[in-house]
This record gives sequence, structure tokens and C-alpha cells, in this order.
Amino acid sequence: MADSLRNRVSQIVIGNVHALIDRVEDATPEAVMEQAIRRVDGVVDEVRQELGVVTANRHLAQRQHTELNNRHLQLAASAEEAVSMQRDNLARAAVEKQLAIEAQLPVLEASLQDLGQKEGELSGYVTALMGKKREMEEQLSAFRTSRARMAEAPAMAGGLNAATAKAESAAAAFGRVFERQTGVSLGSHQLSVEQANKLKELDDLVLNKRVEERLAQLKAGKA
Repeated sequence: MADSLRNRVSQIVIGNVHALIDRVEDATPEAVMEQAIRRVDGVVDEVRQELGVVTANRHLAQRQHTELNNRHLQLAASAEEAVSMQRDNLARAAVEKQLAIEAQLPVLEASLQDLGQKEGELSGYVTALMGKKREMEEQLSAFRTSRARMAEAPAMAGGLNAATAKAESAAAAFGRVFERQTGVSLGSHQLSVEQANKLKELDDLVLNKRVEERLAQLKAGKA
């Protein structure tokens, strides 16, 4: 996996602000978050494409490994038969081919191991990116809901004061979303008790699922 793509994946997953957006200035919060989600989609596509290449190469290497092993067994049988017929020259040729195969197998096995590790790494990146995308979509939805409720609220007295208060409310809402998706605070703010409880409940569900999956793997290994 290219370092540039790996770095972009890491920046998105850990919430690096520069990986998610280029500029916040002169852009509406909703547009910024939508752009961030589109960028995650683009990186997911790149990772999946590389995953497909790695998986295909692993299958080819596995097939070659199997073919070499089968050929090695056939040569062993041929060498034994040649010896029984006192045809040392034929037995020697078979053994020479066996030794050539034995020299190839460790290299091929190392390649298989490397491809398997890359395949697992890339699969993990796809899973992490999709989880990040779901989180960002949830926060975008929460921001839209907050904006809709704000629009439905009775207009405050005083045109300038009302506009100022509405702008501050929108900025605070976006700040909550932005911090959740990037890990970077745009200013001091507090989540509501209801929001905090819902986020904790979601985190607990995700943690419990991962614990159950890990326990299931351990039990399967003991069986």
C-alpha cells in the first residue's frame, strides 16, 4: 500500500483536520461536512481497488505454490522409479528439478505471507473508513436536525440581535459536529445531556459487539 494512501487513511480515521477539508472559510458548515464525506468515499474506492489487486496476486501466488508442491511430489515418485530401474541419470535429473523447486518455495511462501498481511491491512482500512463515514453521516444528520429546529423556533426580538444569536447557534452546532469528525475543537462548547447519553450508548454498543466477536474467535480457536 502506497505511503500516501496509507497516510490519508490514517488522517481520516484519527480525524486530522487537514485530511478532511481544505478550507473552512467561506463555506457553509453543511457543505464542508458533505465534502468531507465525499473525500472519505474517494479514499475507500482507492483502498478497495488496491485490495482487489492484492487479493488477485495472492490467489495467483497460492495457485503457483500448490502447483510447485504437486510437481515436487511427482518428481519424487519419478526419482524413486528411476532408481528402482537403475536409471541414475533419470533419477538425477528429477532430483535436480526438485532442488530447483525447493529453492523457489521459500520465496513464494514469503510472498504469500506478505500479500496476506497486506490484504488484512487493507480490509481493516476499509472497515475503519466505513465506520468513520457512518459517524460523519450521523453528525451531519444531527446538524441538519439542529438547523431545522432552530429555523422553526420563534424569531427573537430585535433584528440584529436575532441574526447574531442564530449565527452563534449554527456555529456552535457545527463545532460539535466538527470536533466529533476531526478530533479538533473549534471552540469551547458542551454537548447536551441527551446527545452525550446517545453517543455513550452508541460507543457502548460498538464496544460490546467487538468484545463478543473477539470472544467468539477465542472460543472457535479452542474448539
